[in-house]
Amino acid sequence: MPLAHFRLRPGAPQPRLRRPLRLHSRLFAGSVAVLLGALATSAGPATAAEAAAPAKLAPGQPQPAKAKTAPELGPNVRIFDPSMPVAEIQAEVDAIAATQVDDEMGTNRYSLLFKPGTYGSAEEPLIVQVGYSTEVAGLGASPTDVTINGHVDVYNRCLTADNCIALNNFWRSLSNLTINVTGLEGCRSSANFWAASQASPMRRVNITGGNLSLMDYCTAGPQYASGGFISDSKTGAVINGSQQQYFVRDSSIGDWSNGVWNQVFSGVDGAPAQSFPNPPYTTLAGTPISREKPYLTLDADGQYSVFVPAVRTDSAGTTWENGPTAGHSIPLSDFYVASPADSVKTINSQLARGKNLLLTPGLYDVDQSIEVKRANTVVLGLGMATLTAVNGAVPLTVADVPGVDIAAVTIDAGEVSSPTLMRIGKARDSDAGGPSNSLNHSDPANPTTLHDVFFRIGGPHVGKASLSLEVNSDNVLLDHIWAWRADHGKGVGWTTNTGENGVIINGDNVTATGLFVEHYQEYNVIWNGENGKTIFFQNELPYDAPNQAAWQHDGVLGWAGYKIADSVKTHELWGGGSYVYNNVDPTIHATRGFEVPVTPGVKLHGLLTVNLGAGTLDHVVNDTGAPVSTDAVGVPSYVANFP
Repeated sequence: MPLAHFRLRPGAPQPRLRRPLRLHSRLFAGSVAVLLGALATSAGPATAAEAAAPAKLAPGQPQPAKAKTAPELGPNVRIFDPSMPVAEIQAEVDAIAATQVDDEMGTNRYSLLFKPGTYGSAEEPLIVQVGYSTEVAGLGASPTDVTINGHVDVYNRCLTADNCIALNNFWRSLSNLTINVTGLEGCRSSANFWAASQASPMRRVNITGGNLSLMDYCTAGPQYASGGFISDSKTGAVINGSQQQYFVRDSSIGDWSNGVWNQVFSGVDGAPAQSFPNPPYTTLAGTPISREKPYLTLDADGQYSVFVPAVRTDSAGTTWENGPTAGHSIPLSDFYVASPADSVKTINSQLARGKNLLLTPGLYDVDQSIEVKRANTVVLGLGMATLTAVNGAVPLTVADVPGVDIAAVTIDAGEVSSPTLMRIGKARDSDAGGPSNSLNHSDPANPTTLHDVFFRIGGPHVGKASLSLEVNSDNVLLDHIWAWRADHGKGVGWTTNTGENGVIINGDNVTATGLFVEHYQEYNVIWNGENGKTIFFQNELPYDAPNQAAWQHDGVLGWAGYKIADSVKTHELWGGGSYVYNNVDPTIHATRGFEVPVTPGVKLHGLLTVNLGAGTLDHVVNDTGAPVSTDAVGVPSYVANFP
């Protein structure tokens, strides 16, 4: 469908660049499904055996070079050594990029890992283009242990000659290395480009020698981009450009070019000053509680480990600039290294024996829950490892125990509806309306944490789930979540990829740092627990409600994107946006984007709603805030503080 165009918000500063170039004068209207058949899609997940066995790689899929593949990590993990010729590395990363750059809903998964050392040079730079379902990471203890002289880029996808966008550049990651920007010519030489949207985290990255651009201004227009996440990173000048919203946490930046609708900074040295809504910067001096994502390392003796960073409170800046990152290391021998060929029974048996879990790249069919019951268990995915529900299973459950760390896992709904895709803590007794039926053994100093955990209902194939993420335990940290009921791809439609709610929080003292929840058919988020905190919330209401009668309740038109239960006494949110685009029936109204109890302990800061080209959102929060409609597409309605 066509994007609705609009001009830069009056008074918004233009991006400031270190090197001259021309930015497109119009920004985008949101993460609208523009592809309609132009997206690359797949026939659905491969079987476990197909995903695991090197002999069954698809025709044309890059074949692993034996010297660069760690056999224990599967055929789609490439491990590069600085002694390898740059041309050899370049050929391999180019081959993977060629298969993945347009393969949005495909079944291949890749992890590109770099041993400590230096790759490329000014004379022969290494240029890595990162496509879908691809992870690029260094294996050092610090980001400075791996240096790429060159680029690690994500560019716009040009769906037609005059429709080049990054709106759907999802599902990829970059972490734990230094990029010394060098090489390429003309416009491309000016920055390392990370023109990505949701579910494309950048963690523990050190950018030197040039700018970091979060939009790709080197292609034809309209160059739209739709939001992202950076943590524990150090950069020079950052070009936000057309990014409608962005969240940066516990980092150090040299400069930030501009804001569009909602840019949020938490514990970021060099962040713009608090100024919401003009410019729309929400800035916190520190992050109340944070924990960085676990990562794979390789030491000088050739031993692999997973490093688990320590919890920080009131944190600011990176964990690594002023000394080693605090935390502890777990040898890989303490992990069960799983492949998609493994049964859930095998995985659960290994977890029950005290093993942690490393999921190698691929698609895992899950017909019963993977059960994490032991405190301090680490579950780490490589290369966008994906769990797919089979026969209505709940793919992943976590007991009421402290310190569990779930990182870099994508969970897909299957054709048979699941009650939820992930559950943390025992389900609450809805009839009793109280706490869980078991003791909650959580620890505020050692929260169970989710990092870069993504949920999909529809998109690659038909999917159904009543709920994506259910949090029943207390003291849980959600560090970058994208829960997505698909608005494009395969198996998409109001009665096809059904999903009532994205995230429901029943536990107390739950903190979310980077919460993206989109397109669910009722409340996208329901927060029932006390003392919840959210720093950055991004939401699009469902596009595809067929009519008003199908999307209303209790005399209220539509459903709010963010609902705090009427019984809640304490809650705080910083930097939240809810967007409307009812393209199936543009006459539809939603009464409000945020629905909260009016009580002194519930405080919201930096709220906005936006119309993306269809439908009407009548209020921002409760009955406060001006409506957004097609009278002013792309112009936000702001509420700086509520109440």
